[in-house]
Amino acid sequence: MCTVVLLRRPGHAWPAIIAANRDEAVNRPWRPPARHWPDRPGVLAGLDEEAGGSWMGLNEAGVMAAILNRRGSLGPATGKRTRGALVLEALDHDTAGAAAAAMAQVDGSAYRSFNMLIADREDAFWIRHAGGRGVSAQPVGAGLSMLTAWDLNDRINSDRTDCYLPRFEAARPPDPHAPDGWTDWETLLASEETAPGVLDPNGAMHVRTDWGFGTVSRALLALPADGNTAPVWRFASTWPETGGYVELH
Repeated sequence: MCTVVLLRRPGHAWPAIIAANRDEAVNRPWRPPARHWPDRPGVLAGLDEEAGGSWMGLNEAGVMAAILNRRGSLGPATGKRTRGALVLEALDHDTAGAAAAAMAQVDGSAYRSFNMLIADREDAFWIRHAGGRGVSAQPVGAGLSMLTAWDLNDRINSDRTDCYLPRFEAARPPDPHAPDGWTDWETLLASEETAPGVLDPNGAMHVRTDWGFGTVSRALLALPADGNTAPVWRFASTWPETGGYVELH
């Protein structure tokens, strides 16, 4: 169960800030975000070496996309396309709105269920596919939002959202170019704490289990309002090798 957190601040110098933890089977091979696709030279994204798609990426137009499994849909299924291909297809578009509209036209029956977040400096959208053929695209409003394997900001079903959405809301917002500007969000992404009484490790932000599943990487991304300013994308591997954040270009 991955997590994506979005802070939308229309009118701010950094109107969209995203944090993401990728939870996956630890033996599934992957490569850190880079320009892995010769036919998409403007796309910077992580590579799922098993299926060829991605879990999160950014294009040169400033559109980002991240995909998450919905509850009970971990892993591939016979006869279904890899959901990671949708990240690359979304990043073929120059605006979040155009990407979201394209995703809403996808035949959901070709994929296992998923959630997706698409954002740029102007807009953000939650793409929801809960089964069947239907795929919907819903705008994400200003403020702090959190997406897991359940619906957006679902504090009833998601122990993680219930525990951590208020914590992100209370945290100091990132300052992308300050020396310690990401400290509060870095701390939250690394937290293995669950709410009182919650024993499921999936209730934590950083998941650690003894059955071959856990948080394998973290990402922090800031999209600027100024089209001449470069986005800030910081990435850290947490499994199988643990390292500090590196800035991607």
